Amino acid sequence: MAVGLALVSALLFALGSVLQQKAGLHAPSAGASSSLLLRMARRPVWLAGIASDGLGFVAQAAALGVGRLAVVQPLLVTSVVFALPLGVRLSGQHARRGDVAAAGLVVIALAGFLTIANPSGGRSEAPLTGWLIVAIVCAVVCVPLVVLGRQGPKPRRAAMLGAATGVLFALTAALTKAVVDELQFGILHVIGSWELYALVAVGYASMTLYQLALNTGALAATIASSGALDPITSVVLGLTLFHESLRVTAFQALGTIVALTVALLGMAVLARSEAQPAHPTTI
Repeated sequence: MAVGLALVSALLFALGSVLQQKAGLHAPSAGASSSLLLRMARRPVWLAGIASDGLGFVAQAAALGVGRLAVVQPLLVTSVVFALPLGVRLSGQHARRGDVAAAGLVVIALAGFLTIANPSGGRSEAPLTGWLIVAIVCAVVCVPLVVLGRQGPKPRRAAMLGAATGVLFALTAALTKAVVDELQFGILHVIGSWELYALVAVGYASMTLYQLALNTGALAATIASSGALDPITSVVLGLTLFHESLRVTAFQALGTIVALTVALLGMAVLARSEAQPAHPTTI
């Protein structure tokens, strides 16, 4: 069930990304990035994208409630596959044959990773000290990426901002898992928990960075870079924060590394294609 819910979530996130990008490109928003989402909220197309993201988040939360972080998050990378045809149909973009092949490679590699690794075990709660360490490490990683993502060519800006977004998406997923676990004690307990407010803050920051990346116009680069960092960070958080385990032999461990490497290469091809002059073959 977790796999099916994760795929539904990926489809909804892809639709949301395309609609949000369409809104940002058709009517660019100027001003401080901290209030970007408030300005974008005046646009019906963007709100439709957010609604799709909201449904995707519900599906993701349900998947995390019954599945493991190290399984659910890697599957969300398939959103890049769904985004390609949606981008063609909804926002007039084009997809090269190489893009389609790279997207297929990502799916195959992720399927191989999940089959070989088969993450298991783990706990539903994590100590506050663990969360604080995670927050510091994520900040150390994200701040330089955001700084680099505010200048330079559009594909590079999209890749840097997308990478920072991917890290925060993984942290958001971890916090979502924690909040879902708190629901067993009742809604009042959730309202009084720090995890809920941390989820709102990190979620707002990640969505702002994601919109900034989408506004560059490099859809594939944005989704590929965020999609690359999200599952990798999620696996690390699953192993360290929730004590999930990858019970594999040395040969299987090599297989998981190869599978993730191939997936990253596929996403790198998608990101690189954005920087090339367009001679598209539509799908």
